Amino acid sequence: MKRVIQGRRTTLFGGLLAFCCLYGTFASAQEPRPSDTLSPHGTPQGEEAALPLDDLRKFTEVFSRIKEAYVEDVSDKELLESAIKGMLSGLDPHSAYLEPTEYEALEESTSGEFGGLGIEVGMEDGFVKVIAPIDDTPAQRAGIQAGDLIIKLGDEPVKGMSLQDAVTRMRGKPGTTLTLTIMRDGESAPIEIDVERAIIKVTSIKSRMLEPGYGYVRITQFQEETGDQFVDAIESLMGDNGGDLDGLIIDVRNNPGGILQAAVATSDALLDDGLIVYTEGRIQSSRLRFNAKAGDVANGAPIVVLINGGSASASEILAGALQDHERAVVMGTRSFGKGSVQTVVPLDETHAIKMTTARYFTPDGRSIQARGIAPDIEVRPATLTEIEGGPFFSEASLSGHLENGEGDIRPEDQQGTSNPEIDRDYQLRSALNLLKGIGILSKRGDPSE
Repeated sequence: MKRVIQGRRTTLFGGLLAFCCLYGTFASAQEPRPSDTLSPHGTPQGEEAALPLDDLRKFTEVFSRIKEAYVEDVSDKELLESAIKGMLSGLDPHSAYLEPTEYEALEESTSGEFGGLGIEVGMEDGFVKVIAPIDDTPAQRAGIQAGDLIIKLGDEPVKGMSLQDAVTRMRGKPGTTLTLTIMRDGESAPIEIDVERAIIKVTSIKSRMLEPGYGYVRITQFQEETGDQFVDAIESLMGDNGGDLDGLIIDVRNNPGGILQAAVATSDALLDDGLIVYTEGRIQSSRLRFNAKAGDVANGAPIVVLINGGSASASEILAGALQDHERAVVMGTRSFGKGSVQTVVPLDETHAIKMTTARYFTPDGRSIQARGIAPDIEVRPATLTEIEGGPFFSEASLSGHLENGEGDIRPEDQQGTSNPEIDRDYQLRSALNLLKGIGILSKRGDPSE
């Protein structure tokens, strides 16, 4: 299953500006000198750029040898398209030549509906690596986890396949089943998992109240309407709480990213001013800056952003912006570290190239490429088991104890309430406890309370 998140149409190369999530579930190049700019013909200005005649002769020699001696006849078109693929795939893991199937899948992904298994994938050491399973998809329900390394698709070994080839094999008719053979950290032997293909409909925003006063927003992926949907979700939570929130948790764990503008809009909704993100590339049109407009939809409510190793690209833009502006506490584990920008350049109606054109930076100038966002508070996934202890005796247990003077112990003082979802998710539980602590301290410091 192929999955690449495209950007909105812009003037950058006349194409599409995209934070492509690595990978797609269709499923670094040498650092240029800052002074390099491209002339209209694509040649670095200020340099004598001679044609590499020896290399061109080598290319034509190889082309001729294949035409003459390869075991089967190969058309000129096939050879030239293979050369294009090789040029792009040799640059970095995110640059690619998009043939009709891949180009169509890229267009479909913007709507949040596509066919496949429901995983975001990339390549690592010749194998397909799962970046993140998408919420409420066959892959997640089957138990696929972030970090899994897919070594076989059905009976076919993945080694030697291109990412596009692997993605094409993962796509298929809804209702059909594909067996994924995976290697997982901590497991000594391969694991086989059957996943039934389906039409994947990705809901970008999910929200609810965890407890009175404390809202939760899960962003599964950044799509075209995510910014507006995020604002609507916050306003709805505030309405359910009768006004402002005491705290808000934004969950972008296993969110592989998406559209740059959606991450900017979501960040802008929580910031009153200042820089959100900027991009730097070799040409002027790839150097962009995005600034926040006045207005904080959450009215200053304390925020915790949950991230993990499956949080990539646009997710890291949101976390980095809120972290740099000290608008949120980032909690969880270090994010994926996908800090580059891809531009999709249409070649005709059915073909395009997806090429890395810039790196992006957080407001404080941090590049998260291959480094990720480090959480302010590291909280690793864990399972907690409450210990059943014996009865505890208190002053009230003593015969003839002095009465309190305010009546019996209140029911709410005897035992706390339990939320099974929060009890199962240690990171979410930790985020909620942090928000409660912030709330307690702020009320104690407020003379009006």
